[in-house]
Amino acid sequence: MIEIHKKEDCCGCHACFQICPKKCISMQEDEEGFLYPHVDKENCINCGLCEKVCPVINQSEPHKPLKVYAAKNPNEEIRMASSSGGIFTLLAERTINNGGVVFGAKFNDKWEVVHDFTETVEGIAPFRGSKYVQSTIGDNFQKAEQFLKQGREVLFTGTPCQIAGLHKYLRKDYSNLIAVDVVCHGVPSPLVWREYLKEISGNETLKSISFRDKSTGWKSYSTKYAFKDKCIMQKASKDIYIQGFLKNLYLRPSCYACPSKAGKSESDITIADYWGIQVKHQELDDDKGVGLILVNNEKGLSLFRVLNIDIQETSYEDAFIGNQMIERSVISSKYRMKFWHNYEINGIGEIAIMCNKIKSISHIKERLRKFYYVYKLIHNLFK
Repeated sequence: MIEIHKKEDCCGCHACFQICPKKCISMQEDEEGFLYPHVDKENCINCGLCEKVCPVINQSEPHKPLKVYAAKNPNEEIRMASSSGGIFTLLAERTINNGGVVFGAKFNDKWEVVHDFTETVEGIAPFRGSKYVQSTIGDNFQKAEQFLKQGREVLFTGTPCQIAGLHKYLRKDYSNLIAVDVVCHGVPSPLVWREYLKEISGNETLKSISFRDKSTGWKSYSTKYAFKDKCIMQKASKDIYIQGFLKNLYLRPSCYACPSKAGKSESDITIADYWGIQVKHQELDDDKGVGLILVNNEKGLSLFRVLNIDIQETSYEDAFIGNQMIERSVISSKYRMKFWHNYEINGIGEIAIMCNKIKSISHIKERLRKFYYVYKLIHNLFK
């Protein structure tokens, strides 16, 4: 029987919820807005399946990729509408054109982030682009399994822990499954996201969201919230929700000790932004987005050989410099507990309070470092 004693021991992948033969596991939201499994002990038959499919309990071994590439979608319009190089769309279109099914994260009609699937090229667009909220998987592992058993090709995209959960749930290899994960900073609280949307929308009807609008550049991207009668667009450095996310104030507890990084998700392909591309491959940098592709096995390698893609091989070491989240978990903010304590009082306004505090302390530390450097310089001169 799955029992969560420490919040960091559950990544919220829904594998246990979906595998239970008696349907006695429900996913319930905690005070931070994250979903955790709760077992109806009266109906539980102690089959142990929930524990067998848990990617935290049953972690795979880490490994390095076979090949690493910098890549771009040759379709400029698609690349500009994507977070990085538009690689997901190429993979998704290939799958759909082969009669397959694509799973990914999208916004629902309440602007919550959920997993879903599409069988049409037109249905790919909602899955495109980053969503900085934890998506709800629901029963999509079950749906993917049904398609796989029918012999259809399935492209399943998600965070490393979601892909690890999918593999544990399936309990066998499928040659017709293409599993793709993203290099993940961590997943923010759906509760904070809901409250933030209320704060910025007021009574306006939200029409679209882009967490990574490139009209101000790929490396200096903006957030864009389009409403019926107005549009809020600002640099990500000014978006308080994004800043609280990047300062690790309200990530899921498991994100601070991710069980599925460094190839442990068993994905075929890992995709990300190629941050730092201007250092090693300046000729590729047009500030419109370059994708980083980690090809993790032979299946992924054979897939990339048939894609219409602008691609250049690079080294893992060069890619890792600007993308250390490939292997490393984020460090929990020392203000995280204080944030959640004060959130009950100040609500969404607590993000700005905490971010300003962190910024002020960082500024003081930088001043002290500079002072110490000058002190040491003078001290050495008069030795």
